[in-house]
Amino acid sequence: MPRAFSSIAYTPSVRRAQQRYGSAGANAGFDHEVQSRDRVTPREQGFIEHVDTFFMASVSESGWPYVQHRGGPRGFLKVLDEHTIGFADFSGNRQYISAGNIDNDGRVTLILMDFATRSRLKVWGRARIVHQQDDPALLARLALPAYKARVERAYVITVEAFDFNCPQHITQRFSADELVQLAADADGRAFLGEVLALADAAAASKADTAPH
Repeated sequence: MPRAFSSIAYTPSVRRAQQRYGSAGANAGFDHEVQSRDRVTPREQGFIEHVDTFFMASVSESGWPYVQHRGGPRGFLKVLDEHTIGFADFSGNRQYISAGNIDNDGRVTLILMDFATRSRLKVWGRARIVHQQDDPALLARLALPAYKARVERAYVITVEAFDFNCPQHITQRFSADELVQLAADADGRAFLGEVLALADAAAASKADTAPH
């Protein structure tokens, strides 16, 4: 059984590129997976509902890709069932490029980022837009009453495939809330102490090299 994402992403031209650049063997295992990885398990649900930022790619009628950042409080991206995720669409710059693209072609790819743990999850799916008048119960399920943003509509995505990426080249970053959480933990405080020591050393080095 091939992993679902390789069935979607490994087109003939991609496989030719893998042959050309010598990675065909390394990628061959994705065609013989025990699990297809197209069903959201508790592992993926925990990651999905933990992130506070992701990027969503769609394609226009002219064939141009478009990538849009989506952000909000942790949990704004929700798992509705093992094949479906969704999120409330907060009011933004009102260009509606993603909305227009999806109205024409629902295929999307999401890259979910957790910079603190240097983790990312890629999701392939088919998106549809749901308006308040069409399914008020769904909009209520996706709403975040404590978050001060106006919900215009909802995006519901049927998951076709997903894949966790390696952490290579992901720069580690922490939000203010994550720093507070680190400070509340003994290991976290030790890590922050190492960071502060590096900052002090950098400041001292800068002072030593500054013109007098």
